[in-house]
Amino acid sequence: MVNLGTPDSTKTTDVRKYLREFLMDWRVIDIPFLNRWMLINMIIAPFRAPKSAHEYKKLWEEKGSPLLFHGLELQRLVQEALGSEYIVGFGMRYQNPSLEKAVEIFKDKAIQKLIVLPLYPQYASASTGSTIEELMRVVGKWQIIPELNIISNFCDHPLFIKAFADLGRKYMNRQSYDHIIFSYHGIPERQILKGSVKNQCQLGACCSSYHAQNKYCYRAQCFETTRLLVQELGLKEGSYTVSFQSRLGKTPWIKPYTDHAIQDLAKTGKKKILFFSPSFVADCLETTIEGGEEYKILFEKNGGEHWQLIESLNTSAPWVECIKEMVLART
Repeated sequence: MVNLGTPDSTKTTDVRKYLREFLMDWRVIDIPFLNRWMLINMIIAPFRAPKSAHEYKKLWEEKGSPLLFHGLELQRLVQEALGSEYIVGFGMRYQNPSLEKAVEIFKDKAIQKLIVLPLYPQYASASTGSTIEELMRVVGKWQIIPELNIISNFCDHPLFIKAFADLGRKYMNRQSYDHIIFSYHGIPERQILKGSVKNQCQLGACCSSYHAQNKYCYRAQCFETTRLLVQELGLKEGSYTVSFQSRLGKTPWIKPYTDHAIQDLAKTGKKKILFFSPSFVADCLETTIEGGEEYKILFEKNGGEHWQLIESLNTSAPWVECIKEMVLART
């Protein structure tokens, strides 16, 4: 199992190191190397690291980064669920424990098959694609390369949908909400268009259905996850919004933007919002801080009264069962 990554600590130097490794990935910021190097090392890392370090301090717990300690506990629980016939590893695409270290435990075990689960429900080149590329770089050095099976997305897996819907019901059973937001991490529009099959992706109504031609369109996958969650929760049309958060820079990112949607909903009289983040399976800056704190402030500033963040799947039993089923389906 592989997640994105986290700094080793909340120190500015560690956050800067993490940002440099993460953002220098050509799949994350897909511009020419020299331009990317100058942008990251001369602008983003020096100026953004202190601010990000401050945000990480809000997120950090006594056990460390939630992305890390939830990942390690998930490893333990999945190992327990699968039993002794399986070996379960966990690593990060960036920083520690590295993906290279995570797969090292399989190297001398004469395994029959290596099943790789990037912990991103919806495929994107900048997340799943980057993880697969790094995996091939690492495993490609081995003398014996086992059969590989990569779970490239699980945006529509029934147990994944049920796991997130169960979290939502917990709050919906306590009180009613005026509106529900399903917010996903954004990516630049150009990355959607680069991966378009036969120019299928037009960044609009083409995402209203999910099929073979747009199966790996990140935006289409997000809308499909939403449709399935809406169906599972029995939501009425017009009672929810799909949006995209965490954009960086001035180039167009996929729309609609979450912060714009929040302001519009508050200004039209919505007072109570329930907020899902179905592109994240573990709590992190984008959920706890951006989704739980920054958006709450924005909503209240524009007239909203009650903002409720739904936590990520983390180590919930339905999520463990979902992973177990995905693995068993491939053995």
